[in-house]
Amino acid sequence: MMRSMLFAVAAALGGFAIAASAGAQTLPRTQVKIIGLNSPTVASTVDEGPFWKQTIPQASGGAITGDYTPVDLMGIDDKTMLRLLKLGVMDFAGMDISKMAGDDPRFEGCDLAGMSLEIQKARAACNAYRGVIDRQMQSQWNVKLLAFGTNPPQVFWCRMAIGGLADLKGKKVRVFNRTMIDFLGGVGATAVNMAFAEVVPALQRGVVDCAVTGTLSGNTAGWPEVATHLYPMYLGWSINVQAVNLDSWKRMGPEVQKFFTEQYARFEDKMWATGAAALADAENCNFDKQPCKMGKMAKMTLVPVKASDMDEHKRLLEGTVLKNWAKRCGDACAKEWSDSVGKVLGLTASGS
Repeated sequence: MMRSMLFAVAAALGGFAIAASAGAQTLPRTQVKIIGLNSPTVASTVDEGPFWKQTIPQASGGAITGDYTPVDLMGIDDKTMLRLLKLGVMDFAGMDISKMAGDDPRFEGCDLAGMSLEIQKARAACNAYRGVIDRQMQSQWNVKLLAFGTNPPQVFWCRMAIGGLADLKGKKVRVFNRTMIDFLGGVGATAVNMAFAEVVPALQRGVVDCAVTGTLSGNTAGWPEVATHLYPMYLGWSINVQAVNLDSWKRMGPEVQKFFTEQYARFEDKMWATGAAALADAENCNFDKQPCKMGKMAKMTLVPVKASDMDEHKRLLEGTVLKNWAKRCGDACAKEWSDSVGKVLGLTASGS
């Protein structure tokens, strides 16, 4: 089944091709294939789509073009993105790094559930862990890390009234990574790992009571149509990575590599700026306030986060999320994390 799916995807995307430029362009003509982030998200519509459709062709004087398709429009399970990229099904990919943790728990390391409560801290944590993730990608997956990006903060969208963290006990809550499962287990909720595209019908039919996603990602995907209450207790940022297959990268040559390295540095800054703007915009859009520029006007009910809930949040992060992750990752991994991300955030990972 997996083999037939890979061949079908590869056939749909076509191959990687570089041809010598016939004109006076300084870059060789290069065409690449990209599978990107979920199409309803602002990370896709505001950043990634325009990057491939406009920025890259224009910056290269038309020499470099990309065949870009978001993952949901390809019908691919986004948890398989790293494996597909390793196999060379596409040249470049955008993916939620925490969803790759089934292959290596280190891939959750800069977005553990509830670890960073400010976007600046989230970026600093990922910068501190950049070398570790790139090393693992290159050594184990034949993939090179090019950039980090973010979504707005991941919060709870519920189809019924809740008063706070304690009310999640006994509820079925959609999540999308292992550390969120750990966090929800600590409050007595049942975590349901579910793809983004499946959430609206699941909430509508009562398959889940609440679901976790970004404050603006849920808005633009129509979640206010099936959820009534938004509880802004942060469970992470759904950190995105942009990466390239190493074989494809090596075939490009130094001129094209230099071009992409420079463009991705600018792209990374833009993705974080968009994440910050989306955070602010969602606070208006979800609660029927202006200005609302990036999302859709909705009339959600805001559930305030109480100080006692934040105390419990801290306890769950340090006593459950970090400890369980350190056990999965191992002592050497936990020490490496504590010496990098941990120093930035003032945390220590230990499985004991």
